[in-house]
Amino acid sequence: MAASTWQRSSYCAQGEACVHVAAHDNTVNVTESSDPTGAILRTTPTAWAALLRSVKAGTTHG
Repeated sequence: MAASTWQRSSYCAQGEACVHVAAHDNTVNVTESSDPTGAILRTTPTAWAALLRSVKAGTTHG
């Protein structure tokens, strides 16, 4: 993946329990700060927006 500007979650607590997000080639990339070289979740901007709406609304599935 080409260089992206990772942004740290504004809800990040102290320490290494943070989510980092970056936009790249019409994709939203998400990783965790405790392992920045580990897995990167890639999704569409539409799916990412739907996830954020659900989280903000407190919607749960299952």
